[in-house]
Amino acid sequence: MKNSLFLAASLSMSCLMAAGLSQTLGPATGAEDPFLWLEEIEGSRALAWAHTQNDKTFSALQSDPRYQRFYGDALYILQAKDRIPYVSLGRRGLDNFWQDENQVRGVLRRTTLESYRTQSPQWETILDVDALADADKKNWVLKGVSCLPPEERLCLLNLSEGGKDAVFVREFDAVAKTFVTNGFALPEGKQEVTWVDSDTVLIARDWGEGTITQAGYPFVVKELKRAQSLVESHEVFRGEPTDVGATPFVLRDSEGTVHATGAVRSISAFEHEYVLFGFKPTKLNLPKKATIGGIASGRLLVTLNEDWTPPSGDTSFSAGSIISYDLAEWKQDPLRARPTLVFKPGPRQALSGFTATRNLLILTILDNVQSRAFVYKYHQGAWQATPIPLPENASVGLAAASHETDEAMFTVSSFLSPTMLWYFDAATERLETLKATPPRFDASRLVVEQFEAISRDGTRIPYFLLRPKSARFDGSTPTLLYGYGGFQTPLIPSYLGLTGRLWLEQGNAYVVANLRGGGEFGPQWHQTAQGATKQRTWDDFIAVAEDLIRRKITSPRRLGVVGGSQGGLLVGTAITQRPELFNAAILQVPLFDMVRFTELGAGASWIGEYGDPTIPEQRKWLEAYSPYQRLVPGTTYPSPFILTSTKDDRVHPAHGRKAAARLAALGQPYLYYENIDGSHSAAANLIEQARRISLEYTYASQRLVDE
Repeated sequence: MKNSLFLAASLSMSCLMAAGLSQTLGPATGAEDPFLWLEEIEGSRALAWAHTQNDKTFSALQSDPRYQRFYGDALYILQAKDRIPYVSLGRRGLDNFWQDENQVRGVLRRTTLESYRTQSPQWETILDVDALADADKKNWVLKGVSCLPPEERLCLLNLSEGGKDAVFVREFDAVAKTFVTNGFALPEGKQEVTWVDSDTVLIARDWGEGTITQAGYPFVVKELKRAQSLVESHEVFRGEPTDVGATPFVLRDSEGTVHATGAVRSISAFEHEYVLFGFKPTKLNLPKKATIGGIASGRLLVTLNEDWTPPSGDTSFSAGSIISYDLAEWKQDPLRARPTLVFKPGPRQALSGFTATRNLLILTILDNVQSRAFVYKYHQGAWQATPIPLPENASVGLAAASHETDEAMFTVSSFLSPTMLWYFDAATERLETLKATPPRFDASRLVVEQFEAISRDGTRIPYFLLRPKSARFDGSTPTLLYGYGGFQTPLIPSYLGLTGRLWLEQGNAYVVANLRGGGEFGPQWHQTAQGATKQRTWDDFIAVAEDLIRRKITSPRRLGVVGGSQGGLLVGTAITQRPELFNAAILQVPLFDMVRFTELGAGASWIGEYGDPTIPEQRKWLEAYSPYQRLVPGTTYPSPFILTSTKDDRVHPAHGRKAAARLAALGQPYLYYENIDGSHSAAANLIEQARRISLEYTYASQRLVDE
């Protein structure tokens, strides 16, 4: 009770201190928006405001005795020595990137399969990022490693200062364990770099004025030879300034042989054009919603996100399918090669992942939000599928695959069962458990149920409920409702170690909603809630909340919502459209101002998902649900907790900043936390991640658990 009173007092004081920002709150659009100054990321006034907000939030949450307990538990789980060290299967061994209390920024290391099978593998350090950061006096975050096949000795490291999407690229020798003298080295930028051979790379980056799209991504691809400076690079492709961007494309088989080079022009977030380089550039006649997925069994793989009839016209393929071409035929004439079907999803199925090994194709699919895995082999003119006998009623994910052999690794988990790492060798059909995460919370008193809510238009929306077996159906159970519902991204059952320890063990409930806009049931499940129909996602989320209340699992007093990025927008729409349903809301790195989202960060790249506010008809539907514009006087909102990052160069921190400032001007309570580092994850390392998570669950406990 004391904690609740302290939080209320802190929130009220926050509103009173900020109310002076705007005595009369006008429209939050265009030049009349009183908080445009918060869009200046590194502006001194904006940063001072953020630091002041952080201090208030720390006072309200870190003084709660639960915070230190949550933080200790979260840090222990995140840094646990017995967590699974996930690996890639490379020519030189099993590579892992590891972070803990000693390796805060992380270490890239390697072992053998034989050693990995043991309880204590022997690791060989390849790169110590902490030591590199100390030597360079930079807050390096390793954002990716790309090694040149087949030898995999020369690697391109993506190093981000503080976690931004923008990276420095440096060439590294993974055998000598040193940076290559006079090797490839590119200055900071949002860029894609791809190996062609040991002396050639293809680069998409900012080449100067007029080479960046409105979304902030490059649309010009150049070829760079070893020892050349950037100004000496040769342009090989140019998209359009109105595109989302362009990236280089190199098609290799399992031996590392290059079969084609080119560029992918991203017309929108979901539409692409492939252009192959050669004597004359060739634009492939694939549908715009298609993706080239590599080579398996001597065939080129393509995934389809729309129904398509090839130019030959003799066969049609449905959205969500995989098709393939004979590689030799395709190389001879890519415009006239004839595709055949690899995989077609059923009514409640969706492709969730696939990869090529040396001789095979491995697929994971979702079947009514449950996972299955298969080996596909091309034999006598057709693909033959064989199930991989992994545990049922669990989520199966591809963790790693070898291009040298037919070996693969899978993660297998559920909400309450710790994740296991399985090893599979298709050549010998050997299947074994390699690693298992120890339980992070007591699941014996919990149960998982799947229900369906009826959305506004009658569509049945599935959701998972995790609750205590002893829960009383009288509306008294504190419940967090989580959702995403965008960009064809599915939410599937996975082990919730941190949520279990910090929330479920306290006698609370947690809900995961499978909303339209996501990818749980394939492309159509996504496309039915996109653009002009995006409101369906928000309707689905509200329907799940209403269903939880109708079943008396919880009540508005005990119900909170949580989501990040697109999920942050989801939470924003929930609390502005139906604020009376909720008593807590956690908005992680949220989109919020949908009238100006294309002007902020990488927002213009998401026009395909939401629409374009510069087009009057589309602006109308965006304004209708934009949470920033729907924060109005006279309405009580559920005291949200807004979290973002100064260095988030994907979703601009101004979304969260302006949401908090507008709530303050309305005299509404809220909490705001802006981490300086961390980019779109709002955390650059495990310590920062533990702090963020602990703040969130302390807030949720104060709002939903306390009397």
